[in-house]
Amino acid sequence: MKVEGDGPPSAAAAMVNVAVAVKSAEGRGSQRAVRWAIEKLLPKAHRFFLIHVMPTVTAIPTPSGENIPVNELDDNVVEMYIEDMRAKCEEIFIPFKNLYKRKSVETVVLEGDNPATVLLKYVAQAGIISLVLGSSSLNYFGRRQKDGGVPSAILKYAPESFDVYVVSSNGLVKNSLNPLLSTETELHTINQQKSSASFASMEFHSRASSLADFTHLNSPEFLHGNTSSHISPQQRYIQNLEESAAGLEAVKSHHSSTYSEHVQLLSSKCCEETRRVNAAKEREESLRIRAAELKKKHVETEKEVEIARQLLAEEACERQITELKALRQSLEKQKVVDALLSCDGRYRRLTREEIQVATDFFSESKLIGEGGYGKVYKGNLDHTPVAIKVLHSDASLKKEEFLREVEVLSQLHHPHIVLLLGASPGNGCLVYEYMENGSLEDHIFQGKNRPLPWFVRFRILFEVACALAFMHNSKPDPIVHRDLKPGNILLDKNYVSKIGDVGLAKIMSDIVPESITEYRNSILAGTFAYMDPEYLRTGTLRPKSDLYAFGIIALQLLAACYPNGLIMKFEKAIDTNSLADVLDKSVVDWPLIEAEELSKIALQCCKLRCRDRPDLETEVLPLLKKLFEFAEMHVRVEGNLRTPRQYFCPILQEVMEEPHIAADGFTYEHRAIKAWVDRHNVSPVTKQILQHKMLTPNHTLHVAIQDWRSR
Repeated sequence: MKVEGDGPPSAAAAMVNVAVAVKSAEGRGSQRAVRWAIEKLLPKAHRFFLIHVMPTVTAIPTPSGENIPVNELDDNVVEMYIEDMRAKCEEIFIPFKNLYKRKSVETVVLEGDNPATVLLKYVAQAGIISLVLGSSSLNYFGRRQKDGGVPSAILKYAPESFDVYVVSSNGLVKNSLNPLLSTETELHTINQQKSSASFASMEFHSRASSLADFTHLNSPEFLHGNTSSHISPQQRYIQNLEESAAGLEAVKSHHSSTYSEHVQLLSSKCCEETRRVNAAKEREESLRIRAAELKKKHVETEKEVEIARQLLAEEACERQITELKALRQSLEKQKVVDALLSCDGRYRRLTREEIQVATDFFSESKLIGEGGYGKVYKGNLDHTPVAIKVLHSDASLKKEEFLREVEVLSQLHHPHIVLLLGASPGNGCLVYEYMENGSLEDHIFQGKNRPLPWFVRFRILFEVACALAFMHNSKPDPIVHRDLKPGNILLDKNYVSKIGDVGLAKIMSDIVPESITEYRNSILAGTFAYMDPEYLRTGTLRPKSDLYAFGIIALQLLAACYPNGLIMKFEKAIDTNSLADVLDKSVVDWPLIEAEELSKIALQCCKLRCRDRPDLETEVLPLLKKLFEFAEMHVRVEGNLRTPRQYFCPILQEVMEEPHIAADGFTYEHRAIKAWVDRHNVSPVTKQILQHKMLTPNHTLHVAIQDWRSR
C-alpha cells in the first residue's frame, strides 16, 4: 500500500499531467480536492486539468414540461441543447480557476452515464499521470467503501500506471488494492503494534531468564548445601544443564497435557453440536416434504373447485345464449322496421318538403348519379352541401336494402365510413355528407380525372382497411359489407376515402368458423367480379368475404384496369419479375419494392378459400400501415424540398404560422422563441447575448407564407 502524508509529492511525480475531477462548485469534496491538488501537485505539474462529467443527453425538455427523446428531434436542435448544457457545466470551473491564476488551468467537460468509466478512459487517453478526487464522506476511512461510489470504483480499477488521490476531511488515500489504511491515526496504530511486538519479545527473553534462575534455585547444590568440594566445575556445569533441560521438559509436558485436554473437550462439544444440527436438519427436511405434499393437495383441490365453478357458469351462459338467439330470431325483422319507421334519435328525420327545398324540387341540374335503386342529388341542407339518395317509387324490392342502410349507418361512426346526416324513411330518402371527388371508380378508369399519385393510392387502401376492420369488429355483432367495390368508395375534397352504400350489408349474429364448410340456401348479393368465390359456391358469408373484394380493389389501384383476369396477370408478373409491366403507366415513380409487397398481400386476400386468406387485423393492416407511413414520409420530404428555407423556424424546423423577429435579427415561430427567451438570454442561432427579449411580428414573411400556402 502507498501512503501519502501532508508533504509534497516525490520527485518522480514532477513535470506530469495532473487532473482533478470536479462534481459541482458548491460541493465540499470538490473544493477540498482542488485546494489540495493546487497546493501539492500544481507547482510541479506540466499540465493541470479540471474535469467534470455530465450525464448523457437522451431527451430534451419542452416548455410544456415534457421530455422529447433526441432521436425524434432535428440534429441541429439536439446539438444546440447539448452545447447549452456544456456551457452551463463550464460555469462550474469558474470558482476553482480563480483559486490559482499564475498557471494555466485547462477545463474538460465529458459526457457519460458512468462517471468512473468515463474518467478512467479519458485519463488513459490523455496521458494523465495523477488523478485527484474529493470525497464528502466524513468517515471515508472508517469503513470499507461500497463499489457504488466513484472514488471506490476508480481506486479499485485504476491501473498501476498512474496515481489516484482521494481527498477526504479525514485525510488522503492513494490507489491500492489493499484496504485503505493510510491516515496518520492508522500509521500511529501500526507503530503501536510494532512496539507491542518488541515488548512481547523482551518479555519472552525475561521469562527465559527467570526460568533459568528457577532451575538454578532448584539445583542440588542450592538445596543440599555447598558440595563443590566433591564435584569438579565441568561436572557441575553438565549437571546444571541436565537439570535445566529436565525443568524445561516438565513445563513443556505440563502445557502439552493441558492443550490435549482442551482439544478433547472442544472436539467432544463439536461432535455433540454436529449431531444436534444434523438432527434439526432431518426434522426440517421432513417437515418441508410434508408441507409440500399438503400444499400440492390444496392446489389440486382448488383446481377441482374452480373447474366445477367454470362448468356451471358455462352451462348457465350457454342456456342464456340459446334463449337470446331464439328471441332475436323471432323479433329481428320486426325490430328493423319498427325502429326505422319510428322516431329514431340516431339520425335527423327530414320531411319531404325539406328534401324538395334542398334539391330544388329534384332539379335535373342537381342530379349527380343514378342506379337501379334510384337517383342521387347534390343538395344544400342548413348551408351544408349534402348528397341525397332518393329511392324509386316503384323499387319495392329495394325497400329492405334501404331500411338496412339506415340501420347500419345510424350505428356506425368512423372517419372512413360515409356519415349519414338524415333520412326520410316514409319518402325513401337518405342524406349523406357530400364527397367532392366522386368515387374511386372514377379515378381508376380516369376519364376526365387526373391519375391518383401512388402515395394517395397507398393511403386510400389503408383507410378502407381500417373501416373494414371497424365494421367486422362492430358490437354486439360484426357487420359484413357484401358489396365492396371502387364505385362504393367515395373521396372528399382532400381525397380522403370513405366506404358508402351499405344497403347490402349484413349483421352477422352467427358466424360459421373458417374450418367448417357449410352450405346455405340463401340469396346471393353483391357485384359478381368482387364476390367471394366461397360465398358464391356455398352461400356462407363471413367477414373475410369482404377481404376478397379488398384484394381485387388493391390490384385495380396498382394496374388501373378492370378486375377481370387481374389475379392471373399479377401472379405471372411476380413469378417472372416483370411487375413494372403491369403497373399503371400514368404513374412514373412507382416504388417497385413497396408495390410488390402490396401486390403479394392483395393476392393472398384473393385466395379461393377463406381459411387461406390472411387476417385483416394482424397481417393485412400492419403491412398497409407501413406502406402508408412510407408514403407520408415521401410526401413530407417532397414538400420540404419545394418549400423556401426562410419559411422554416430555426428552432422547430417547421413552416412558421406566426413569424416573429428576435433581438438577434432572426425570425422564429412565436411560441418557440417565446419559450426560448423565457429560459435563456442568448440567441439560439448565434449563441450571442440578446440585447433585449422583445419580439416583433414579421408581417412581410407572414404574408409570403400565407400566399405560398394558398398556392
